[in-house]
Amino acid sequence: MRIPGRHLGRRFVTSVSPAAPGAADESWAEGWLDPGERELWSALSNADRRHAIEVARRFVRRRPEATRPEMAGALLHDVGKLEADLGTLGRVVATVVGPHGRRLRLYHDHEAIGARMAEAAGADPVTVALIERRGPAAAALHDADEI
Repeated sequence: MRIPGRHLGRRFVTSVSPAAPGAADESWAEGWLDPGERELWSALSNADRRHAIEVARRFVRRRPEATRPEMAGALLHDVGKLEADLGTLGRVVATVVGPHGRRLRLYHDHEAIGARMAEAAGADPVTVALIERRGPAAAALHDADEI
């Protein structure tokens, strides 16, 4: 049975560490990304990259036939959160109080923002759609991110 919001509690706990993902994990992730996508990837915080790697690994277990553009979408699914420029506590506030104010609204619109960022970086349309939670792999990404 899934406990609503459980993944948010786990995400908070893992966000506290400043540690970068391990070298093997970074290499694995970067292997799925095109040059423009790698630039977006490198802009993510260590905590966001660690989270993205966990989500992408769960995603590929749910969707073993995942293509390179789908894997890029899984890895970059939260890239739009960069625009809100919120730290861990700010993200908690945004989650609890909702999209009130410019930065909290940006945080809540991160999927559309991330899709635009990926498109501007030259990402495949499948990657862009998945970041926006559209397309045939969207349900698998949702499940992988909500654990």
